[in-house]
Amino acid sequence: MIFIYKVIFREERCKGCTLCETVCPKKIISMSSKLNDSGHYVAQIVHHKEKDCIGCGFCFRMCPDSVITIVENKGE
Repeated sequence: MIFIYKVIFREERCKGCTLCETVCPKKIISMSSKLNDSGHYVAQIVHHKEKDCIGCGFCFRMCPDSVITIVENKGE
């Protein structure tokens, strides 16, 4: 069984600290050019790398503002 992980960001809470980006072992998180309502650049998953997430949770644990949720889906 293969597990597929999806990282979800609550963009309105992101302060653009880049901590999630620095701890990702797969380097699939980057800061976007999009600003949230507070004027901060928000974190995002690089589109062509979303399937590379291993669900380690480093980004989730490192985020000081509880911006990140990781969802696990069973694939085939």
